[in-house]
Amino acid sequence: MAAGRLLNVLIRIAVGLEYDGTAYAGWQTQRGPASVQERVTAAFAQVANEPVELVCAGRTDAGVHAREQVAHFDTHAVRSSRGWVLGANSNLPPDISVAWVRPVPRHFHARYSAEARTYRYFIFNRPVRSALVANRAAWIHRPLDHERMRAGAAPLVGEHDFSAFRSAECQARSPIRRLERLEVERHGDWIVIEATANAFLHHMMRNIAGLLIAIGRGDAPPEWSAEVLATRDRRQNAATAPPEGLYLWSVRYPAAFGLPQMQEQGGGAGRSGMIAALPVAPGSAHPAP
Repeated sequence: MAAGRLLNVLIRIAVGLEYDGTAYAGWQTQRGPASVQERVTAAFAQVANEPVELVCAGRTDAGVHAREQVAHFDTHAVRSSRGWVLGANSNLPPDISVAWVRPVPRHFHARYSAEARTYRYFIFNRPVRSALVANRAAWIHRPLDHERMRAGAAPLVGEHDFSAFRSAECQARSPIRRLERLEVERHGDWIVIEATANAFLHHMMRNIAGLLIAIGRGDAPPEWSAEVLATRDRRQNAATAPPEGLYLWSVRYPAAFGLPQMQEQGGGAGRSGMIAALPVAPGSAHPAP
């Protein structure tokens, strides 16, 4: 089929996206400031030469980034995967990029077909702020004890009622989520918190990060995380961590869909892989005087 042809039936397209969320009011299109969804929808609509509507795996908030957001849309347009990628990227600003495009079965759904999502929260922990990581990581000037943070993370793993970690605006019907893993690692001035769950409540990851930061500063003992979880009361938790440290890192789907799996730089999963893709490589930000 020649490029540019239109079919009488709709085909479903899955896309992998990465973006720096600093300049955007989050993923979702809304009145006022620009959104990532607005920019990406317009880019694909121009390539398709018809309106399209994107559905994503996880709606990120203002200032939150994505290494691998996944979305889908339906279209009558026939384009090669390369044509979709090059065409969309030529219409996108530098802070948003299409990494891959794949045709998928009609029953694929970017949100509901996902088995799990992984988020990473990056903390730059030194007394002096860095110009190199502004808006790309949370800066915490007080020393953080990552071992205390790791101990505080342990009670949160498993299936729980995460009401104490959801925002007041959260629209999820149930607060029950299954947190598969929650790890904390330090490398020099960097601390990385990584969480994988079947789904996340609104602000859940940033509230987890806020609690672990409080524990790492010594404001509360590691046991406090279990106490907060048991209260099911957001008012008993720590302050929400800032958005700039948060990245939607990856989305896992059944292998049958054949979607690309982004590989870690230099080493795969686990703690060595967590450090391999810092917003700025270890050592590139000068040590504090």
